[in-house]
Amino acid sequence: MPVLASRLRHPHRLARAKTIKPVNFICTMKAAKRVALIGDFNGWQPHATPMKRQPDGCWHAQVMLSAGHHHYLFLVDGRPMLDPRAQGVARNEKGEQVSMLSVGH
Repeated sequence: MPVLASRLRHPHRLARAKTIKPVNFICTMKAAKRVALIGDFNGWQPHATPMKRQPDGCWHAQVMLSAGHHHYLFLVDGRPMLDPRAQGVARNEKGEQVSMLSVGH
């Protein structure tokens, strides 16, 4: 079978591998006792991505993300907060504001 015919029958073979990149998130809420990163990349699960306090008091997490747009929030002592350093603000399916970032290819 010619290669082209094989690819037409199996279009997933034409797709490029998904680009995965490390993305650093920083939350500057130095007075917080606990910070987590929640978003579409971890099912909005509050315990999936805890952030670690840095020596300067800021909080950090690194997440491997695929290319495209992602929505997220910081969960600061149990309260959702937008990221003031986000690339933008979007709305989730409930109409609530969420932070947005775009990961390039």
